[in-house]
Amino acid sequence: MSQFGSQFHGKSGTKLSGNGKSLLKNRDKRRHEMGGYFASTRLAGENSVKRVRARGGSRKDRLQYAGFANLLSGKAYKKVRIKAIVESHDNRNFARLNIITKGTIIDTDEGKAVVTNRPGRDGFINASKV
Repeated sequence: MSQFGSQFHGKSGTKLSGNGKSLLKNRDKRRHEMGGYFASTRLAGENSVKRVRARGGSRKDRLQYAGFANLLSGKAYKKVRIKAIVESHDNRNFARLNIITKGTIIDTDEGKAVVTNRPGRDGFINASKV
């Protein structure tokens, strides 16, 4: 278990359940219950991917900075430059801070588009026209 760079995803030891009796902690946290922090993908000139270790020794790509998106137009994808972030439904401050998440409306060379994947998990951005 790392001291930095992860957070616990499990039941709270202080939460009351059912009849109001407090839960008794029967064991400590396990390493596989640890999760990563939010990968805030920011708008930049070029794409920058960070590879992190996943459970079982496999690797995951986290998109740190994004400059391009794969835009679905018709039946084919086209690589386009992202000009600006218009709106984010997750948090209104994400648009101000240039953070890209799933559902974010971006302005591209081909017009406005909505992000259809999770760039912090996939390592790239897929988008479709609005």
